Amino acid sequence: MHKIYFQCDYAEGAHPEILERLAASNLEQTPGYGEDVYCEQAADKIRRACGDETLAVHFMVGGTQANLTVIDAALRAHQGVICADTGHINVHETGAVESCGHKVLALPGEDGKITAKQVRRVCEEHDSLGRDHMVQPGMVYISSPTELGTVYHADELKALHEVCREYGLYLFLDGARLGYGLTASDNDLTLPLLAEYTDVFYIGGTKVGALFGEAVVISSEFLKKDFRYIMKQKGGLLAKGRLLGIQFDTLFTDGLYFRIAARANAYAERIREAMGRRGYPFLAPNHTNQIFVEMPDRDLERLGESFVYSYDRRVDETHSCVRFCTSWATKEENVEALIRAIEDLQAGDD
Repeated sequence: MHKIYFQCDYAEGAHPEILERLAASNLEQTPGYGEDVYCEQAADKIRRACGDETLAVHFMVGGTQANLTVIDAALRAHQGVICADTGHINVHETGAVESCGHKVLALPGEDGKITAKQVRRVCEEHDSLGRDHMVQPGMVYISSPTELGTVYHADELKALHEVCREYGLYLFLDGARLGYGLTASDNDLTLPLLAEYTDVFYIGGTKVGALFGEAVVISSEFLKKDFRYIMKQKGGLLAKGRLLGIQFDTLFTDGLYFRIAARANAYAERIREAMGRRGYPFLAPNHTNQIFVEMPDRDLERLGESFVYSYDRRVDETHSCVRFCTSWATKEENVEALIRAIEDLQAGDD
């Protein structure tokens, strides 16, 4: 039996408009390593969307690659990076950051987020407890949406920016799912705000319509310098760079990136409402494309006959927390099928 996947937001290939442009340009000859007209056009569109023509924009293949390259470029050998304990660099990247020689300084997160107050406490403790014998905090890493689907708000970002300026830390925002965050109904962040209040962030393509690719956007003058050298050293300078440029040029034409992300959020909201009517509690309430829900194992077993979801954690002997995830390519008929299946669970209990 063919199952319908709500497991992740990168199960499909790429948006048809991207495939069309890749095919149409397939036999063109262009310079390599991102020095082509497509990458130039895409970078210009991103700078305009951010409202800052001075930003450096670099295209990389994937999120882990972007994270370790940015973090290693920013930190000296004795420095580490602060993040939430659920942060991607802490739990889902096989020690990629540590392999570069930098400790991940994980903090307990509230719904996947850390606060300026927590960062201040880490810095104060470092300064008072034998500072030159401890890993020095050098960067704060956050993601929006977080690993739990929640988003940072403008006041939270500004507060983190302020404490990072006070203690000389870089602020880095992982935007692997940025499109879903920026189009969430409770979001008040914008690309211009991200450019103003972070030192570096990236715009995720892999999970938002591209075959692969992330656009790293740098405002810090220090990080801009020699970043391509570090990309090359980390294996991140793609020879056929135009494949990345074409994708982001397409995504940032006529608002495509935001339209497809908003649709995924709308579908997730319909599923979330159906689960709410069923009385299921949510791990971290949010309005993005990831739904973390606690369900009885018997219900999950029944849903698992037709749908694929991802397991998150055990709640108790009879309940689990799982993730259902919509994507830019999710079909409305599949959303309706899942909602009917959830409603049928209620009927079965009756």
